[in-house]
Amino acid sequence: MKQRRLALIIGFVFVELLGYSLFLPLLPYYAGSLGASATLIGLLIASNAVAQFLAAPLVGHLSDTWGRRPMLLISIASTAVSFTLLGLAEPLGIWVAGIGPGTLTASSGALAWVFFSRVLDGLAGGNVSLARAYITDITDEENRARGLGMIGAAFGTGFIIGPALGGTLSNWPYAAQVAGTMGLSRYAVPAFGALLLAGLNFVGVWLWLPESLTAERRAMLSRKGRSLLPVRTLRKALEQPRVRPLLQTRFFYRLAFAMFTANFALYTRYRFGLTDRATSYILTYVGVLVVLVQGFLVGWLAERFPEKKIIVAGVGVLAAALLGWALAPSVGFMLAVLALLPLSGGTLNTVTNSALTKAVREEDIGGALGLSTSLDSLTQILAPLVGGFLIDELGPWALGMTGALIMTGVVFYAWRCLVANATQCWDEEEITVPEAA
Repeated sequence: MKQRRLALIIGFVFVELLGYSLFLPLLPYYAGSLGASATLIGLLIASNAVAQFLAAPLVGHLSDTWGRRPMLLISIASTAVSFTLLGLAEPLGIWVAGIGPGTLTASSGALAWVFFSRVLDGLAGGNVSLARAYITDITDEENRARGLGMIGAAFGTGFIIGPALGGTLSNWPYAAQVAGTMGLSRYAVPAFGALLLAGLNFVGVWLWLPESLTAERRAMLSRKGRSLLPVRTLRKALEQPRVRPLLQTRFFYRLAFAMFTANFALYTRYRFGLTDRATSYILTYVGVLVVLVQGFLVGWLAERFPEKKIIVAGVGVLAAALLGWALAPSVGFMLAVLALLPLSGGTLNTVTNSALTKAVREEDIGGALGLSTSLDSLTQILAPLVGGFLIDELGPWALGMTGALIMTGVVFYAWRCLVANATQCWDEEEITVPEAA
């Protein structure tokens, strides 16, 4: 039964990430076609992360109380609405321009709807964190890292197909011609493709995915008061000796890694002059690497090495990979360096979350993973804003160099707190958790 539920939730994550990755590499190009500057594109990418940062703890706590399945359905429905608005952004922009002040253009109106669609998706779009909580519910500590690693494999599989499919759909002449007759751009085609996938996901979860929390556990959690403010929750978490080094290491590793993920389309456009289709195909290549790492390597490592040592090794490899990315003189060299980024980033993503779930009480797992998602979202806020500035002021190479410098500091911190002198930062005997404010 647990294997069936695990297969179902992994299938959900795959379809979810397939839809998400359809449009991810196209968003900077679409916003640019509407007249957005690099700085405004950075704000657009960050807007989704701002909304998710504020909402993720609430979504996690509600999933503890109401159940994972109802929140998954709400989250998927929000994603479907957001892609609908994204696909209809241009006719909606014309409508807004017609009723708004004379200075408002159709392109500006369309860009406003694109912003709104991304914010809406972020507010209720904690789909992957809910899936992580679901897997945590149905796995024991021994098998949790492998189960969470399967999410990474589903993530990577989605990124194998999604970017390539999105790049193909946005450049499909027949579909673009049909969209044009309806007053839509070629970018509406992958947006509606993502909408279709969200609809299929909603039906699949509704019909086949059972609840992972028992009625007794939900009743117990509903009686427990919680802080829903990410800042207050984070402050409480950082007071805990077993949680603090994990959250700090995860935040800075995610910030450095987000310098790559959040800015990659802008990087390829400014550094090598690549088209949206070429960028999409490169992300497909990255997706293949992610599947190989998280589908096979993470479980193998977790069975043979302590999680703390895996984390330290991962941050070291990531520092070297980001430095190589900064110095890449050609597309071929960049493709070689990209092999190290999924190796380190994918391993760290799974192992830090697995270790975090073991550092909190069972009833706080959903909230802890929600807090982890909020920190991830915070890095997704900072990275595109900083990245746009670095590209404008210093050049694309500064993205990787900044990430490498961040990770160099994390290597020393993780080694001191998790391996060399762990008793300073990590109490192995004490099981402590972020307390409710």
